[in-house]
Amino acid sequence: MNKSIFIITCCLFAATSFVACTDSNSEGEIELPTAPTTPDTPDTPSQPSDDNYTEQYRPQIHFTPAKNWMNDPNGLVYLDGTYHMFYQYNPKSNDWGNLSWGHSTSTDLIHWTEKNVALSPDELGMIFSGSAVIDKDNTAGFGKNAIVAIYTSADAYQQQSLAYSTDGGATFQKYEGNPVIKNTELADFRDPKIFWHEDSKQWIMSLALGWQYGIQFWASKDLKNWTKLSTFTTSISRCNRGQWECPDLLQMDYNGTKKWVLIVSVNPGGPTIGSGTMYFVGDFDGNKFTADALDYPLWLDYGADNYAGVTWSNTPGRTVYIGWMNNWQYAGASPVSPWRSAFTLPRELSLHEYNGKPLLCSNVVKELEASASEWKELTANAFDAANAYEVELTMPIDNDAEISLVNKEGEHLDYTLNAATNSIIAHRNNQTGKTSFNGNFSLPSVIAPLNTEGNSVTLRLYIDQSSVELFTGNGSMAQTLLVYPKSIYNSITINGKPATGRVRTIKSIWK
Repeated sequence: MNKSIFIITCCLFAATSFVACTDSNSEGEIELPTAPTTPDTPDTPSQPSDDNYTEQYRPQIHFTPAKNWMNDPNGLVYLDGTYHMFYQYNPKSNDWGNLSWGHSTSTDLIHWTEKNVALSPDELGMIFSGSAVIDKDNTAGFGKNAIVAIYTSADAYQQQSLAYSTDGGATFQKYEGNPVIKNTELADFRDPKIFWHEDSKQWIMSLALGWQYGIQFWASKDLKNWTKLSTFTTSISRCNRGQWECPDLLQMDYNGTKKWVLIVSVNPGGPTIGSGTMYFVGDFDGNKFTADALDYPLWLDYGADNYAGVTWSNTPGRTVYIGWMNNWQYAGASPVSPWRSAFTLPRELSLHEYNGKPLLCSNVVKELEASASEWKELTANAFDAANAYEVELTMPIDNDAEISLVNKEGEHLDYTLNAATNSIIAHRNNQTGKTSFNGNFSLPSVIAPLNTEGNSVTLRLYIDQSSVELFTGNGSMAQTLLVYPKSIYNSITINGKPATGRVRTIKSIWK
């Protein structure tokens, strides 16, 4: 890809030469690379062993591909005890390009087996983001319980295409009638997320309109023939500072009633710098989404490194989400190899009341418990951090406090608990570890509201080799940050003294 190309989009990014977006009214010049006309034949991915997956910064409890570039999670679907996770993937390089759908599977959302590439570029273009569903009633005619994937074919224009699997996701066949939604007008028209709407007895698709700051809704009875229903937009300028991408429309329980939550990734214009994920709460009648009057934007995660996340299909009784743990401001420069990018820990989403209003909460899935050791009291200055670990701190919030995660080299990631604003502020700078690879990576103040009531707060931190995910005890706030220290942080202090709380190690998911 020519380094002079300037591509502004989650799915249109020249990883070798990124220009930060500073003007939310300027779309830049969008130019797509030419897609291969024949699919790749990638090697079977290498699987973890005792002598690999140990590179510096390699996450030990977060999913990464064995090698090469990865971004948005795609086609998340559950079938017959197996979680399928597809994702934007470059089989040839750890830079952006040649976008395909990588594929991994799991039975517990924690341990993953990497499979062959599921979808490769064709004459319609590269394979951008999308989703997958189980067609239980054979509405498309591909077979009962076929996995049907719908994705954006990206060439001169972005169009929506289908592929289907009748062997449980092992292989996919592209639909001969592609694209099922044509487009020769809109510059941004991508990331289809679909679900079955029981009340109207039809499939509903959400489509992102990028710099038009909108989400279109479409309907179909058979997944092949689609009718446009409506478009959701907002006049709130704070929500329209970057292109809209990766939508997900969810029905959730709230105080004994049903509410709808529309998740939208936005880039730039996130809560800190560059990428972020906001959400709207409201109602959907099978035709249009209407947002409640709330103080938008509401953020799913207040850190810098949770983007393009979506939820699994076909998980009745729970809503499970995973995000791309990176930021377009510096994703192409991250100092890792031979892979590039990881996903967040999978999280279960729920809607709760806070200050009389709905709040989308995130908690790491319960399946991680099986990989965790017994809790130990956190009293010593240093402890055996092993591969990764979880810390739980309960502390008063009527006074300011300084929390520091420190490693044996003296590098530290600091947090300020601000009593006056009921918030916590992370300080990611050159004392944290490596930051010089990109001028946008150092973030002196990453502010997150605690969204809690009472005189104390419980904080849960999941510390890995190159990331820290911070949650309040009830999941009312999440803050995800990448870090690149020389070694994992292995001591915690509060106001310069050893912290009091508890800690437990988490086994590597690769061993």
